[in-house]
This record gives sequence, C-alpha cells and structure tokens, in this order.
Amino acid sequence: MEINGEQINKIDRYDEMGLSPELMRAIEKKGYVEATEVQAGAIPYFMRYEDVVAKAPTGTGKTFAFGIPMVEHINPEETGVKGVILAPTRELALQIQDELRDLCVFKEGVRVVCLYGGQPIEKQITQLKKKPQIVVATPGRLMDHMKRHTVRLDKVETVVLDEADRMLDMGFIRDVTRILDLMPQRRNLGLFSATISREVMDISWVYQRDPVEITVRPVEESKPDIQQYRIDLGGRDQKLDTMVALLEAGGYERAIAFCNTKNMTDRLAALLKMRSISCEAIHGDIQQRIREKTLQSFRAGKIRVLVATDVAARGLDIDDVDVVFNYDVPDEQEYYIHRIGRTGRAKRHGVSYALVANITEGIRMDEIARNARMDIQRLKYDEDGCLMMVD
Repeated sequence: MEINGEQINKIDRYDEMGLSPELMRAIEKKGYVEATEVQAGAIPYFMRYEDVVAKAPTGTGKTFAFGIPMVEHINPEETGVKGVILAPTRELALQIQDELRDLCVFKEGVRVVCLYGGQPIEKQITQLKKKPQIVVATPGRLMDHMKRHTVRLDKVETVVLDEADRMLDMGFIRDVTRILDLMPQRRNLGLFSATISREVMDISWVYQRDPVEITVRPVEESKPDIQQYRIDLGGRDQKLDTMVALLEAGGYERAIAFCNTKNMTDRLAALLKMRSISCEAIHGDIQQRIREKTLQSFRAGKIRVLVATDVAARGLDIDDVDVVFNYDVPDEQEYYIHRIGRTGRAKRHGVSYALVANITEGIRMDEIARNARMDIQRLKYDEDGCLMMVD
C-alpha cells in the first residue's frame, strides 16, 4: 500500500484503531480481526474528517474503509442526514446499505436508508420520514428526492463516491456535482475506485482539499487467489456440454456464468434448467424486484448458477462464488477482470473458465492475458474426451 506515494507495510487490527465498543462488537460478529490494506489506510484519515482518494482492487473491503468512520461519527440522538454515499448501481447501493446496517447493529438509533430507481418513490419517502442519519443512493434517484424536497442535505458532513470511475463513466457527473454543491456543511469527501480516471481527478481537484492518496496495488499479497483456465473448443455448440461437465466434475455449489447479451443470458439459463441445474438469469431488462429476489436466493444457496450480463460483474455482495464461467469471452479486458473478481474473494480460492469457441474469441483471450499480464492456463480436449494441458 502507498499513502501519498510512500510505501507503507503494516498490519492493523480493528481492536487497535480506537473504535467504540459498539463498532467492535459489530465487527467481531462478522468474524473480522485484521483490517484490509485500504481499510488500514483510509480509516484513520476518515476519522479525522480528511479528504481521501483511494484506489484499490475490487474485493478489498472498501465499504468498511469508509463505512466504519461514517457510522462511528453518527450521534444516534441527531436526526439530520450526516453521511451520504453515492453508488452507480442499485445493486451496489443495496450491498452498501446491508454492510452499514451490519455495522449499526449494536449502535441503536442509527438509521440507514437506500434510495434507488426501480422502487416506488413513495416507499422511500416513508423511510425518509423516519429521519435517517445515513443515505445510500444512486445519483439520479437522490436528485429526484431533492427536487421533491423529501430529503435535506444541508447537515451532511461526510460524502463518499463509491466506484467513482464507474459512476462518472455512466454519465452521472452532472448529478454528482449538483449534489456536492448542495452540501454547505460538508467536512470531507471520499473517492473510492478501482481505477482513477481523468473524470475522478477532476472531481478531486474541484471538491477536495489536499486529499490523502491511498493506493493498494494488485500485488500478489492482495490479488484474489484465482486459478484461471481457458478451454479451446471446436465450436460454440460444445460450450453447454463443457460447462455442465465442469460443474459436475468440480462439484461447484455456487457459480456465475457470464454472457455478453441479454438474449444469450436467457437462453443459457433455460438450457441449464433443461439439464436440471437450478439457475436464474439476471440482466438489465429484468424487473428490479425480481433481480433482488434472484440475488437473495443465490446468496442463500437456493440457486446453483447465476447467469448474468456484466450488470452483475461489479458491486455485488457475493463473496463465496466457487467458480466463474466466461460463457462468452468479453469484448473488453476490464469486463474480464471484474467478472473473474466475483470468485476468490475474502481470501478464498477461486476458479474461472473461459470457453473459447472460435478464432475471434481466441484472439481476445490472447490480448487479455498479454495486456493484463495474467497467467491463464490453456486446456483442450484430447481424442478420448479428456481435458489436457496445452504447453
């Protein structure tokens, strides 16, 4: 980890951070002892209300890095909104809400509300009337509430943009700047991201003061433990049989299969169901209510395979996926990295398979392996139908 360009090598325990007994009980209930690098770097500065720019790989615990100080700062007897977290997607916003509520479990009186599109706004207005101190929101829906005067941000002290690069890439920069401009009491701003784009730096230059820059590099110690394979097939018609065979041979109980299109996602889910494999599809055309229900069932182990487009590749709180299948090879390297990042999280071992059925997919996988400097082991079937290594 680097802090303001200086290499810092240390291991911090939560019980050495001076946290309140209520926060420590909540963290111990989660079974956590040592802070991750981004948490060890960011928490002390956030506790002092300093601005932070944190660049860290996915799955490194960024939510607790800003969530712990934010919850710690809340006075349960106060009723105004003190903390705002903006997220690019509904799924990420809901995940953040769940993690913050876990932190608040022993801090009675601290209330967290999540505001996002796709849910009736009247239901959210009812929740806002309970006077939460922390609001997690997508930018567009928060703007809707501000226009309706159903939420006030004049007492906000801490603001966080999570997945900041993704949020700005999705075109939310105007909403984000308007929201920031309407917080006269803001004391600090945190920008958390897997990459620091020019747009993220623009926000930092305008809205932060001498920010602390924290960088957690994807070195071996912090890289997810993922064994990556690509399997070269004779044609697309072999993909389904190959995936089913790998599922059964590996005994994988929880898998995600990624496709490039919504149509292919639905088709693959239907084909797997025909093979008596419990699965559901998730993509942007599926109603939010159904998507949330599907994700809850997947986390609960009621669904073995989640078939998804890249809408599910980032920001979902799914920490124990056994295997990821790139049923379709993604068009961009970034998508591949975020897809396989669904497995091998929380220091667990993970496996990913890319099913390569033609020359185009093979070229894309070669480019991903070369540009991302990844060790992707090649496999193919021999004449007897057995998988073998390719030198």
